[in-house]
Amino acid sequence: MQVTPYVYRHHIDEDVESFGAMHPGGSNIYFVGDPADRMSIVDTGEHYRDWTIGILDYYRKLSAPPTLCILITHGHGDHIGGLDRIQEATGAPVRCHPKLAARLTKMLGPRVVQPVADGETISLGGGASVVALFTPGHEDDHVCYWMASDGVMFTGDTVLGSSTGTVRNLGDYMRSLDLLAGYNPARVLPAHGDLVDDGASRIRSYIAHRKEREQQILAALKKGITDVYQIVDDIYPRDLRRNLREAAARNVRTHLAKLVEEGRVAEKAPAYMLKS
Repeated sequence: MQVTPYVYRHHIDEDVESFGAMHPGGSNIYFVGDPADRMSIVDTGEHYRDWTIGILDYYRKLSAPPTLCILITHGHGDHIGGLDRIQEATGAPVRCHPKLAARLTKMLGPRVVQPVADGETISLGGGASVVALFTPGHEDDHVCYWMASDGVMFTGDTVLGSSTGTVRNLGDYMRSLDLLAGYNPARVLPAHGDLVDDGASRIRSYIAHRKEREQQILAALKKGITDVYQIVDDIYPRDLRRNLREAAARNVRTHLAKLVEEGRVAEKAPAYMLKS
């Protein structure tokens, strides 16, 4: 499916009753450039054979154009699982965050992996280009890619289309969201979920959501709730899917870690309490 003059999307549905519960709306692989000239690929999906077959079938439907590079947003398995087979099929170099380069070099061999620099402009084919933006938070090695010509931001897992995501370092994550908001993108093209037409509004809503969640956690602590899972029960909907409970607990811990770092909350494992 063509979504902008330069961007084509291959969508993968996922089973929400299993691991797909973490990715409402499925997963997206993007081909960027001109099928009649050259293109590049953003992320390569899970290691599942049917995912890779589907991605390469779509590549052939685009006439299998010469591939300038494979851009990786970060090193989670649902983004690099098919990388070895797709790189072998296209022969393209792999561009990624420097923190991920050694791992991917071990996977793919020397001379294949080329780290990107923060703020680097990368040509993707057919006159298309993006700017690499280091956006830690969801993961330390996360990179988003800004395409000014189409007004779109490839957000990986930093901003999703149909849900919010998990975060490793919330302080870094909030700074990354502020960075993305500054570009005022017309559209957000996430790694998972629906495409987002009002991209700047979605990013601002993410910022507001995290601030609201922080206030909910502080309110729970004021009630004397000190256990992470009890906080989850207090602030999340009662009908929260069982297979999302651990993800919710991770999010709570991430917020608490930020509050501890800021000196607003004290940790006495496994409990947390407001500092006087």
